[in-house]
Amino acid sequence: MSALDSVERTEDGYLVNSTDWNEEIATGLFAEEGIEATDRHWDIVKYVRAETLDGNEPNERSIMKAMGKLWGEKVSSKLMYEMFPLMPSKQGLKIGGCPKSTRKGGY
Repeated sequence: MSALDSVERTEDGYLVNSTDWNEEIATGLFAEEGIEATDRHWDIVKYVRAETLDGNEPNERSIMKAMGKLWGEKVSSKLMYEMFPLMPSKQGLKIGGCPKSTRKGGY
């Protein structure tokens, strides 16, 4: 039984309760999304989660700016989509245990 089997999820695979989230759950969600997580993936997921739980759901541009500051380099949208092919903010929310976004995507 995996950690994901122990939490309630929506039909889209998002956690019903964000308080159920932990790194073991996130590791399972990374695997489900087909993403091999690096430290940079974790940086993005943790940033998206923290911002969302603080009431500020970040979009791609704000993620790129924040990661640019954290990593000390310019971050391109190409890099972001290589890391999270289905949309960095949406996959970051899902893997971060946050509710599904209701905003329209992009910048």
